[in-house]
Amino acid sequence: MPKKVKQGVVVSNKMDKTIVVQVSEHKMHDKYKKRTIMTKNYKVRDNENTCQEGDVVSIIENRPISGQVRWVLDKVVEAKK
Repeated sequence: MPKKVKQGVVVSNKMDKTIVVQVSEHKMHDKYKKRTIMTKNYKVRDNENTCQEGDVVSIIENRPISGQVRWVLDKVVEAKK
């Protein structure tokens, strides 16, 4: 089974070796056909502490690293200017 890959924006980098990434997805309502934006925050492992708030990053699903961390940083897609 392939690992899931998601892309989102770094919201917080205050923890050591861990960042919080906000991922937005568009969902269509089954009955009313209205598109809504669903956002979810993921705690991601960042070993080198390279990410800053506002960076667009790609994350990959991984085995549980700690109590809440189940994702690993893949790459920084776009750095904040």
